[in-house]
Amino acid sequence: MAGQLKEVRNRIKSVQSTQQITKAMKMVSAAKLRRAQDAILQMRPYAQKLQDLLSNIVSNSEAGSGMALASERPVEKVLLIVITSDRGLAGAFNANLIKLAKATIAEKYAEPYKKGQVSIWGIGKKGYESLTKSNYKTSDEFRDIFHHLSFENVQKASQAAMKAFENKEFDVVEIVYSQFKNAATQRYVVERFLPIPKTEKKAGGVKADFIYDPSKEVLVAELMPKILNTQLYKAVLDSNASEHGARMTAMDKASENANEMLRTLKITYNRARQAAITTELTEIVSGAAALQG
Repeated sequence: MAGQLKEVRNRIKSVQSTQQITKAMKMVSAAKLRRAQDAILQMRPYAQKLQDLLSNIVSNSEAGSGMALASERPVEKVLLIVITSDRGLAGAFNANLIKLAKATIAEKYAEPYKKGQVSIWGIGKKGYESLTKSNYKTSDEFRDIFHHLSFENVQKASQAAMKAFENKEFDVVEIVYSQFKNAATQRYVVERFLPIPKTEKKAGGVKADFIYDPSKEVLVAELMPKILNTQLYKAVLDSNASEHGARMTAMDKASENANEMLRTLKITYNRARQAAITTELTEIVSGAAALQG
């Protein structure tokens, strides 16, 4: 009986220690989430407006001609930029992104994959390591962006993708990432990066007409790379905020589960203790009765 009580006490101490860790991680994630959330909420309207502007320009048949970054061609070589996190303990955050990347390859790019023409640039250690173990063609050149997250570091990745697309190393570039909604909700998406997607024409819609100053060629050549840099940076910020939100939610749930486990263990401990006391009292009474007899 004493051994059973000691075992339950040790389990209670273990759960309490774990709960202290999960509560601390939740607080750290909450602080990081506030900063990451502010960053993406400030960036998103600006990036979305620029993306809409670029898509409208490309959708114009005259403006679209001669734009290397908007050039549609048969898809034979594919690049996926998969944005995950460097650390785990974030619930199903990384697993969902990796699953989406694999599903995208299987459903959209099965033929290029069979020919070994699907490449993956992993931003974040978790996705890179998992996809490498699954024998996908991966590159770790931009894996450590989250070590020093900045526009300049993300810009290097977007510029490298643009250069590779212009050199026809890839026919399509897509980003797999998580859009931040709130601390408890993330939306896992695949978004076209290159060639620049065109705006769908609506029935009865008015065709966009732009006046270029300076010339269209000069303006578009200057504008396109900057907008694409911003688009990838927004995706990285989205994933960064989503990671901290997912980790905060996971740690909060873990703390709640620890509370429930502690409640159950304490009930078990009290029952075992009462049983031990009852046994001792029974033995004492029995001994006293034997002496009297």
